Amino acid sequence: MVFAATALTLYPEMFPGPLGFSLAGRGLREGRWTLETVQIRDFATDKHRSVDDTPAGGGAGMVLRADVLAAACDSVGYDRPMLAMSPRGRPLTQARVRELAAGPGVSILCGRFEGFDERLFEGRPIEAVSIGDYVLSGGEMAALVLLDACVRLLPGVMGAASSGDEESFESGLLEYPQFTRPVEWEGRTIPEVLRSGDHARIAAWRRQMAETDTRLRRPDLWERHTGVRVSLPLARGDEDWDEQT
Repeated sequence: MVFAATALTLYPEMFPGPLGFSLAGRGLREGRWTLETVQIRDFATDKHRSVDDTPAGGGAGMVLRADVLAAACDSVGYDRPMLAMSPRGRPLTQARVRELAAGPGVSILCGRFEGFDERLFEGRPIEAVSIGDYVLSGGEMAALVLLDACVRLLPGVMGAASSGDEESFESGLLEYPQFTRPVEWEGRTIPEVLRSGDHARIAAWRRQMAETDTRLRRPDLWERHTGVRVSLPLARGDEDWDEQT
């Protein structure tokens, strides 16, 4: 089964964009996934090809019309998840990315202006998704992020299937710190435990660092992971690492 992606957008020329390069681009050329675009404006019904109108109740900006968007989405169909990129959507997680990557593909509706007429979500099976608590000028960049997160998990795209197993969020934690040569750089050395060759000690160190960095940098993740609320600032405490572990 090939992962099929469709982007519904006012700017189809933005795709594949960065997804045409590196691992995702190679996977696209090798047919491990496909990408098509749908021009939303093609479904407008007036001579001006209008896709938006003023907000009901007044206010600044313009709102994308439900009738035009629904016609565009209907043309694609709903045999795979239809997502709408919106800061009002449910936050995207690695678990949801894995679900999507394991499926037949995804269709992504890219918003613009002040967003979507809310009736679109009442009338069609569309899932609103957010990639973070900030606002972009359009949903295309968010769609590229979501697609990259999915495509890299497809069989054969990353190479070794285990490449993503210990990354951030896979176990509910941030990934442990990484190091490489040279052993010493500007007076800073790779931690001795990583040079010891003792795989059990290395695994234990990595686990401790993942836990400590998650508590320090993402207390929200740590609370979800453990059910324990973080109330005080914490330092990584590399110096407290027990060499007898």
